[in-house]
Amino acid sequence: MTYWIVAGLAAFLLGMSKGGVPMIAMLSVPLMSLFMDPALAAGLLLPIYLVADVYAIYLFRKSFSALNLKIMLPGAVIGIFSGFFAVSYVPGDMVKLLVAAIGFYYLFNALKKRLSKTEVPPRAADVPRGVFWGSIAGLTSYICHAGGPPFQTYVLPQKLDKMVFLGTTAIFFAIMNLLKVIPYILAGQLTWASTAQAAWLAPITIVGAWSGVTIARMLSERVFFILIEITLGVVSVKLVYEVLTS
Repeated sequence: MTYWIVAGLAAFLLGMSKGGVPMIAMLSVPLMSLFMDPALAAGLLLPIYLVADVYAIYLFRKSFSALNLKIMLPGAVIGIFSGFFAVSYVPGDMVKLLVAAIGFYYLFNALKKRLSKTEVPPRAADVPRGVFWGSIAGLTSYICHAGGPPFQTYVLPQKLDKMVFLGTTAIFFAIMNLLKVIPYILAGQLTWASTAQAAWLAPITIVGAWSGVTIARMLSERVFFILIEITLGVVSVKLVYEVLTS
């Protein structure tokens, strides 16, 4: 019974993230890891991500940055397949520390710019940085569904409109999650049994996504992006704490 309560909470948080509440889905794998190996937890959650992705694309389909998708997705492909071949050799704790370091790096720069009290102009999308951060997002997303910090490190400085940011995020991660299906099957992380469990959790994810989009639409752009940065900081600290206490 406890397992299904925690699994339902993980599915709900995942849905909220896809609905527009930033990065809260990163709590889902750690929650499920209380009952199973993290790699299997990632495999169990993948079909739920795919269901939520469909809803997220429907919600934000009218606003997205095609340029960012064209730049980042080739890098994401490289990262995903690098993760597939490296997952047996790269310790999970190392990946957690990498994701945390990326989050802290972005937040340090953001704080430094705020303290300087100078208006920083939006940073244009560019291929070298986009491919690099796209590949890191693909790698960390494959291993533990933690592609958010690398993605945001590249996209947030562009100061996109809130809905464009959400639409770009939805499409980018939907395509990445589709690309992970075959590698997850080959690695034994995604099975018929785990898919059957995911089917029971999918409706909870949709409720979470509806809740998330309701909250996101109520927030002003300034509050929304501050919330993203706060969540990024909390997640980064949590990842370091997991490594230190494991």
